[in-house]
Amino acid sequence: MLDFWTFCCVNCLHVLDELRGLEEQYRDVLVIVGVHSPKFVHEADPVALEAAVERYEVRHPVLDDPELVTWSAYTARAWPTLVVIDPEGYVVAHLAGEGHAHNLSVLIADLIEEHEAKGTLHRGDGPYVPPPAASTTLRFPSKLIALPGGTFLVADAGHHRLVELAADGETLLRAIGTGERGRADGRPETAQFAEPAGLCLLPGEVAGRVGCDVVVADTMNHLLRGVRLADGEVCTVAGTGRQWMASDPKTGELAALEATLSSPWDVVWLPASSTVLVAMAGIHQVWELDPGAGRIRVLGGTANEGLVDGPLTDAWFAQPSGLAVGPDGRVWVADSETSALRVSDLRADDGARVDTVIGAGLFDFGHRDGDAAQALLQHPLGLTVLPDSSVVVADTYNGALRRYDPATGIVSTLARDLAEPSGVLLIDAAEAAPTLVVVESAAHRLTRIPLPARLAGELVDGGAHRTRRPVTELAPGELRLEVLFTPASGQKVDERYGPATWLQVSASPPELLVTGAGDGTDLDRALTLAADVPEGVLHVTAHAASCDADPTIAFPACHLNQQDWGVPVRIAADGARTLRLPLLG
Repeated sequence: MLDFWTFCCVNCLHVLDELRGLEEQYRDVLVIVGVHSPKFVHEADPVALEAAVERYEVRHPVLDDPELVTWSAYTARAWPTLVVIDPEGYVVAHLAGEGHAHNLSVLIADLIEEHEAKGTLHRGDGPYVPPPAASTTLRFPSKLIALPGGTFLVADAGHHRLVELAADGETLLRAIGTGERGRADGRPETAQFAEPAGLCLLPGEVAGRVGCDVVVADTMNHLLRGVRLADGEVCTVAGTGRQWMASDPKTGELAALEATLSSPWDVVWLPASSTVLVAMAGIHQVWELDPGAGRIRVLGGTANEGLVDGPLTDAWFAQPSGLAVGPDGRVWVADSETSALRVSDLRADDGARVDTVIGAGLFDFGHRDGDAAQALLQHPLGLTVLPDSSVVVADTYNGALRRYDPATGIVSTLARDLAEPSGVLLIDAAEAAPTLVVVESAAHRLTRIPLPARLAGELVDGGAHRTRRPVTELAPGELRLEVLFTPASGQKVDERYGPATWLQVSASPPELLVTGAGDGTDLDRALTLAADVPEGVLHVTAHAASCDADPTIAFPACHLNQQDWGVPVRIAADGARTLRLPLLG
């Protein structure tokens, strides 16, 4: 099995998690080879890729494909894509998106039976050799908060635990969690996390009511956890542990422990409403948890991935991964996949809306300072707001701290040459020498950076970039879009209760698509492409549900397949008039 992935992509991380079970179940017959086909410039650095393979505990060989040669050879169009090859070398499945673990298990079982009968199945050990384990206090830390006694609580994501460090940011005081990937509440020596990230310290009176002091974004468990600082006791405050799927509610309020979440990446306290905001990276939304009432709701985002401003409920986010609340109450969002800084005033009289301060879209990024309208970031993950209401951004893939000044509209660089900064915290704000504490995730450490007297920083122009992917040439005028969906063996499309498929199409720029934009239930559609727009990106989102076909089962299990494509296109007179995208096959 070839797994085409890129380490910025939360959907790819979900697939890595899904593949762990298949690797164990079929370890003597299945060889998985990761094919890392990068989206961002930083991801094309082999050192960064090696760190990511270690960070995400990839236990199979990974081919570095920086020029997307293998990607093109196997006609991949989306992250992630899975290609299954049988023992005789034939491609037998080409799947886009996540959520295919069940279907893959059925397919592999069928292939085992077929090729054992033919004598072409080979059993044995795979080619993977694990690297030697490194010993450091922190391993790929993600976020941090300051505790009342002057110590720091750090999400030690690579060790699947939380650690409390002394005020020096180095001395280990205690660990909360076993250090092994898992999911368990209870005492600090038995509790388990899976790649924890954001941390939120609750006000004392709220903590007293809910029984925990800190809310933790337990990212790959798809949970929000609570920690009582007095004894390190861990509990679950939101989520079932099942990952949110497209059939789950996209809006509305739910009992927190009955809600399905998807890779919560950051959490922050919102004083105005006494709630916790949640960056729900896995489904491109912002949620709101009321810890006292035990309720959670979708606050903003449609669950579509992109950069669309407007009313909060209609806006599109793209893997929001960092949150901060300013002294004026405005909420700032690090929208990592669009390399964007977004802002929302939840108290606006005319209704909350989202506006983009920095960022141009899913495929545009760089390191460029100056006027915010033309400034560029590269996959930012963390934020903090300074007392003057300016925003410091942990510009992760640029290895920099950037500052946006709302008063002037200018973006500048405060620090460079950091190792994937993913979190940033202001301490000693009232002192003569305020300091930023930065989580240098790829260096496994916390770093102190004194705030410069001239907060303006330096102006850097490191250039602009676009995601490098093969461009599909399409003819102007009528285009037939076909999303190819075939249920897995033993399953069928079940439309007893309504349509089992859904398709949404849009374009960047919007003028590229003359007709055919919008939602529908058919997986094929006639589009019209403008002749006077030379290039752009077609955005396609498809969902398809299938159910087990055994007629003896009254209530068969159903499985949802979903994928978002961003297809770069160039208009050419001799271009194709049909675009086929495999969802499952």
